[in-house]
Amino acid sequence: MARKQFDLIVFDWDGTLMDSTSTIVKCIQAAAKDLGLPIPADHAAAHVIGLGLAEAMQAVMPDIEPKYYPRMVERYRYHYLSHDHELTLFDGVREMLDELSQQAYFLAVATGKSRVGLNRALNATRLLSMFDATRCADETFSKPHPAMLQELTRELGQDLRRTAMIGDTSHDLLMANNAGAAGIAVQYGAHPPEQLAACQPVYSAASVAELRDWLNEHA
Repeated sequence: MARKQFDLIVFDWDGTLMDSTSTIVKCIQAAAKDLGLPIPADHAAAHVIGLGLAEAMQAVMPDIEPKYYPRMVERYRYHYLSHDHELTLFDGVREMLDELSQQAYFLAVATGKSRVGLNRALNATRLLSMFDATRCADETFSKPHPAMLQELTRELGQDLRRTAMIGDTSHDLLMANNAGAAGIAVQYGAHPPEQLAACQPVYSAASVAELRDWLNEHA
């Protein structure tokens, strides 16, 4: 049997494992509306998904007074927490993770969510024990800085050159590039396929089923 290409597979959360893109967009827009600020367009709000929350608000609304950013974060959290119990994993995600775990890969999460937010999501989806390590944006540098992947590989004793980062945004893929890991794109999340392709991922999957098949054959 050929030696597998990767030992550690790291997943983004929102838009990659969890079907949450549209909810996040609506919550960003609702936060702006609450404060009487210009409401970002759907594509602009989707573009900042994956960044840490403070960085996301600054990126999506660069022209507002800085005093509004903490209030945007607070209002976003209010709206998101009222909807997060409705969110579900993409079809096929649980089965894909089960297969990878049984094949003895190390599995991890690198997310723009807060630690509290990720733990809520992991508990709600009953995936807490699935991952060997996780890293959140409020614990280190936000994507696309390579710190999350650097820290995860150190924690798990793995090699970045044998690590895959799977995500739905250019932030995920650029983090992989910056860290020297392999970037794998999924096209069903926040960023359009052409934006993902510009980051030169080793593979780009149109669905969870395509991702699962590629990992089984190539990873």
